[in-house]
Amino acid sequence: MRNFFAVLLLPFLILLSGPAHAADLDAMIGQMLMAGFRGFAVDEDSAIVRDIRDRGLGGVILFDHDMLLGSGRRNIRSAEQVEKLIRDLQAQARIPLLVAVDQEGGKVQRLKRKYGFHETPAAADMCADGEFNVRTAGYMIGSNLSSVGFNLDFAPVVDVNVNPDSPAIGRLGRSFSSDPMRTAHCAGVFVDELHRAGVLSCLKHFPGHGSAGTDSHAGLTDVTETWSEAELTPYRELIGSGRADMIMTAHIFNAKLDPNYPATLSKKVVTGLLREKLGFDGVVITDDMDMGAIADEYGRKEAVRLAIEAGADILLFGNNLSYDRRIAEKAHAIIRELVDDGIIPRSRIETSYNRILRLKQSLKQ
Repeated sequence: MRNFFAVLLLPFLILLSGPAHAADLDAMIGQMLMAGFRGFAVDEDSAIVRDIRDRGLGGVILFDHDMLLGSGRRNIRSAEQVEKLIRDLQAQARIPLLVAVDQEGGKVQRLKRKYGFHETPAAADMCADGEFNVRTAGYMIGSNLSSVGFNLDFAPVVDVNVNPDSPAIGRLGRSFSSDPMRTAHCAGVFVDELHRAGVLSCLKHFPGHGSAGTDSHAGLTDVTETWSEAELTPYRELIGSGRADMIMTAHIFNAKLDPNYPATLSKKVVTGLLREKLGFDGVVITDDMDMGAIADEYGRKEAVRLAIEAGADILLFGNNLSYDRRIAEKAHAIIRELVDDGIIPRSRIETSYNRILRLKQSLKQ
């Protein structure tokens, strides 16, 4: 599939080799959105196909379980079905899609044995068992993904296991270690193996979710009294070694970093800390904008504006915690209105667009 993606990417690279200001604004906005959808297959009339074709949607995320319906009927049924679904989606894209999935291992893996894929241990187990096991699991995950057309894994989790009873991280074994340097090392090995299989990685959840006592899926999570700068160590190490393809923000609130906004919506955290202090100039993606910490606390237009002003390049709407088949259309319209009204300058859109294109171009290698 890596070679297929390179062939698909070539005409787009030739077409878009000029400056961002020559590109269509709607197409640039579309690249800043990633959305989930329902269905094992798509056709010309599918809403997600129209979003890709007409709005230039930049990415999609696939799930096996539909949270609202409470069933395993979402996007993943078998390897053959997933490969055809991704191929059909890519065929509609003028700029090749980022096709993402959460495949960490352990309790968080959408490609399961019952669908014909290999399963791997949780991060905590693979790291505890040594580097060879991390390397083996990482390559197995990467190979599974690339074999059916995924080019982005929302992994590894680089949250340090500060609180083993954290409901979203420690309790699920999603953290590699309670040692920041050990976390960085195991995550780096995992990333290397994804790259060997031709898959991009995404470090999550910045600036660190491992000390949280609550789950940001359900509501605002405050880590002011539990977070420490040691949780930045994996990011610093992986950015410094050139292994950070993409970084996902956390919907956590930390008054020591920003007394007003959670990390995803904070310019102090995303631009000031991640970009300026840690030196990351790659793609920043938000965690799911439908999660309670954002959706329940902010209106959609305000959340979109704040995330972009903070420095996020891609806004993720998993469309699974809640469902709206027009979510990409609505989010696109919000961003366009913000630009047309002069609230967000076009140059800000161009900056994110250029980062996203650089990331996609790296897949042709």
